[in-house]
Order: sequence, then C-alpha cells, then structure tokens
Amino acid sequence: MSQTPVIYSHDQAEAHDRIAEMLRLSGIDLDDSLLTPPREGKSATLAVIGKAGSGKTLLLAELYRALEQAGVEIVSGDWEGRRRKDSRTLAILAPTNKAASVLRTRGVPATTIHRILYTPVYDPEYERIAEWLAGQGERPVIEGLTELALDRAHAFYQSNKSIPGALAAAGLRGSDFITGWKRREEPLDVGFVDEASMLDQKQFEDLQEIFPTLLLFGDPAQLPPVKGEGGGMVFDTLPVPAKLELSRVHRQDADNPILDLAHALADPEVDFYAFERLVEEAAGRDDRVVMAQRVEVDLMARSPVLVWRNATRIRLINAFRAVHGAPDTELLEGEPLICDGIELPLKHRKKRLDLEARGLIKGAQVIYLGPGRKPGFSRLHVMGAEDPQVSAASIVKIEKPDEEEPFIPFAARMGATFLHGAAVTIHKAQGSQWRDVQVFAPDIYAAARMGRSEAGQPLWKRLAYVAITRAEERLHWVVRNRLSKPTAPLSVEDLRAAPAPLELETET
Repeated sequence: MSQTPVIYSHDQAEAHDRIAEMLRLSGIDLDDSLLTPPREGKSATLAVIGKAGSGKTLLLAELYRALEQAGVEIVSGDWEGRRRKDSRTLAILAPTNKAASVLRTRGVPATTIHRILYTPVYDPEYERIAEWLAGQGERPVIEGLTELALDRAHAFYQSNKSIPGALAAAGLRGSDFITGWKRREEPLDVGFVDEASMLDQKQFEDLQEIFPTLLLFGDPAQLPPVKGEGGGMVFDTLPVPAKLELSRVHRQDADNPILDLAHALADPEVDFYAFERLVEEAAGRDDRVVMAQRVEVDLMARSPVLVWRNATRIRLINAFRAVHGAPDTELLEGEPLICDGIELPLKHRKKRLDLEARGLIKGAQVIYLGPGRKPGFSRLHVMGAEDPQVSAASIVKIEKPDEEEPFIPFAARMGATFLHGAAVTIHKAQGSQWRDVQVFAPDIYAAARMGRSEAGQPLWKRLAYVAITRAEERLHWVVRNRLSKPTAPLSVEDLRAAPAPLELETET
C-alpha cells in the first residue's frame, strides 16, 4: 500500500489504493510522484460513500496533499494563470460556500462548484500582480499602488493562497481587478467533490464535462437533493465497482456522542421515544449534547434553528425578530439571511454571474451589515465565502405566520433575493456545519407520527440524522416550543475584520 502521513482504517486504505490506481491510469502516479499526459478519451468516476465519522474528509485531505506533492497544480477558482503544457490540474469542490469553508478550515483549498464552472476575467494591469504572486512573473510596477501595498499583498498570499484576498490586502476592491466572469472553456484533469449527496443530475453532468477523472465524496444517509430524480443521489446510479464504501467510524471520531446518536438511528429497533432517551442519556454524561428546554435566541444569529415544517420556520423567525425589537420596515444590523436565488432577466446574465461568483448562490447564509450606498442595496457578509463582504441590490422577504404573501421591508428592482435565516429547514441545512446546532425536536416528532418513509428509511430518522450531523461541537436537542430572551443586542463586530465590501452594480 502507498505510504501516507496518517494511519488509515482498513476500508480507508482500500479506498486509497483504488483511487491511486484510478489516478495512475489517468497519468498521475502518487507512488513515484510522476506526471504523464492524460490518455485521450479516457474518463472515470468513483464515489467514496460513508456515514458521518467514517473518514471521508480525512481521505480527501490526504489525497489532496499527495497530489500536491506529486506536482499537480491546484485550481482554486479565484484566478488561473498560464497553464504549462505538461501540468496536471486538481480542483476541490463543494456545492455550497459553507461546505467549502469547512474544508478550508482543515487546510484543503476548496471552492464552490459555481466558481469552477465560471472563471473570473481579470483586468490585465492587475493580473500582473496575480502572476507575480503565483511565481509566473516579475514584481510589477502598478500606477497608484505603492511598494508597501505590494508587500502587503505578498505577505497575505504567503499565508493564504487567495489572489482576491491578497489584492484586497493591497487596498484594491474586486470591481477594480475583476471585470467579469465567463463559462469555463478548457477542461481540468481531476475533480474532488465533497457533500456529493447534494448534487443534482444537471450539476453532475456539468462536472463530468469538465473533469475526465471525478471523485465524489458523499453520505448515503442524508436527504436526497430536492431536484433529484426518483429521490436518489447521483452516486446511486454508478455501478457497484465504482462505489467505495467506508463503514468503520474513524478512531478520531470514535468518542463523539453526536456521531454515536447519528449512528444509533440506523437501528430499526430505535423509535422516536427510544432515540430521545438516548439523547437524554448522552446529555447526562457529555456536555457536547444538550437536552434543551427552549431555543436559545443568541445562537440563532449565526447558526439557524433546524426545523422540518415551513410553518415552524416562519414562527421562529418572527419570534426572533420580536425579541430583538426589529421593526417591520427595516432590518437590524446582524440579522441573518438566506439567499433564495437571483431575480434578474436573461439580458442581465453577466450580472447574475457576478452575484453568484461572489457567493450569493441559492442557500448561501448571509449576515446583514446595513444599507448600501444606493437605495435597495444591502451590505452583506457571505458566510463561508473566500471574499465574504459584498454590497448588492437586494430583495428581502420576511414571511409572516398565516399570511400568504411575505412582507418586504425594502427591495431593489432586481438583484439577490433573501429570506430570513434565523431558522431553516433541514433540507436547506445540508452541506453546512455550525459550531452549535439547535434541532427543533417537536418537528422531528411530527414527522415520526406521520409514519412517512423515504428510500426505505423512516423520514424522521433521515431528518434527525442530517440535522444532528450539522453540529461540529455541540448539539442542542430542543424539546419545547419556547424561546429565550437575548443576552445582548445583535452585533456584527465579529465580522469587522473582513475586507471592505465589493459593490456589485445589479440595477440598470
């Protein structure tokens, strides 16, 4: 077996060797760090599937490091320099900003699928800085930029391989150096896709067009994508030899009570009442699980309460706004939002790409920082985005209980649309993780009482599994329909260190 820097479990080691063989056939030899031209017309797709804690992310990270050491060029999606004829490329992708940011915190340079499908077009003057930072050109002389500014850019890039971040450190705004976005024309070599259970068929086909060698990492116990055909996931359609299953919980996660609860759901003898007893027992012996008697409003500003029913989501959002004294006519700084899509006519396709490339894709979690410079614009912090602060034309919809039409406190004529983000459905939470997660148990109980099944599994169990595995450190299992009072006003002080917002002109 190939030597690796960590101790693999047996199924991880088998998966690693299978993937190494796939890469070898594509011209990338990890054992000898040897790169050869890809074989024409050859393509391969493998899936690594396993439940939470089975080591999928660890395997992905180790494969990335092995490919980098072999000399494979890592494509980040924020800038691409001149390709060498003999170079081989790898891109590591996730369906959402938050999922990509989880990988980046573990040292893996992940980006979103959209940032690979569409590439930025740089102003030629400032692209010289990018080429210099990436080691493809001499240190430039740029009118209006001091040597000190270039030094700041260089220092930033040494610790964080982000071209936009480095240019922002030099005092430039995104609108200075990015002039637009274009659909990728040249294919890449290898693609790793995390959270592949969220992919729909169209995204899968787009990725297969770009990557002749594609590796999917996914959890078969999660909920299928809303657009999924037949209620399944894209890796379900792969032949059995193309699916590598990790079944053993990795030793680093073996003492995690949250994962213990997630895996307990696979026991057919565990009904909802038995599961709540397991939660209560776990809470009694480990503070990483909390049997909560109410929803903690302070946590809702950064990590939404996870619910099943839409009516529950709307009630919790309005309760959150009420306890903070938020007026109907405006948003407070620090209120969380969820991007619900882009409302732009087809003739404004370029502006849509600008918004999406900046992280404002459907499902993105956003914090409201205040009004923008123009009517209808909002200053926003996109959680998990590589360059998070943006000012964009916004349409904000606040849904009300028992009312068919949402209340719109303010709106541009066109732009990014947002729903409130203090609570979200479990479906929309897939791909995201938060330090503390509150799961609204009365909704899970309602699903259990309905007796519905999905893909042969009780729906309530799939909902519970997805919801509790969103927690990175602490799970709050909320058993009562109560809300605490806030201990402090909403604030954005924790987001102040980010670069200045980029203005996106999305109105005509």
